[in-house]
Amino acid sequence: MTTVSLRHARVRYGPLEALHGVTLAAPGPGLTVLLGRNGSGRTTALRALAGTVPLSGGAVVWDGTDVTRVPAYERARRGMCLVPERQAVFGSLTVRENLALAARDHTTALDAYPQLRPLLERRAGTLSGGEQRMLALSRALLARARVVLVDEPAQGMSPPVAARTYELLGALDACVVVAEQRLPPALRDRSAIVYELRRGTVVFAGEAGELQG
Repeated sequence: MTTVSLRHARVRYGPLEALHGVTLAAPGPGLTVLLGRNGSGRTTALRALAGTVPLSGGAVVWDGTDVTRVPAYERARRGMCLVPERQAVFGSLTVRENLALAARDHTTALDAYPQLRPLLERRAGTLSGGEQRMLALSRALLARARVVLVDEPAQGMSPPVAARTYELLGALDACVVVAEQRLPPALRDRSAIVYELRRGTVVFAGEAGELQG
């Protein structure tokens, strides 16, 4: 079992504090959802877990070890995978080349998203937003990471593909943390852990079903 957590985490962007002592824990295997509108701090929390933004206070703890000062590339080497909302693929490379960076055999990715098969020789930068999300998530699936952090996984996808995406994420043998503006329909009947953020603080923590209630 894997757990990644923020403990009293604070993040500043210049004079502005984006996270005001946020504490949350994401156990795995399983799904944890960080909910909130733009400016709520959900993306910052995800980046803090990944190490792409530094904390000004508090700690990041992974499996009981404080990794606050461990750089993002080292966290990635240890099995943490971040899929950001933007620039998540290498636009100048083909779909095939993007997948090859994650694994030699990308059959699993093409089985997950068969829509990518006819696009293998296309440059990733020419794909639609939804297709780029599929490619970015395919690379995350191939990485076999212990912790998968995804900012708006289903952005630009049709409802059936979005539902499929959450099925894939939920089936991973990993600690999966996603950031969303609203609770995805595919998760309303699941036992996903939800943290709702508002203006850099946690205003709700519980299961998805409790939030609906």
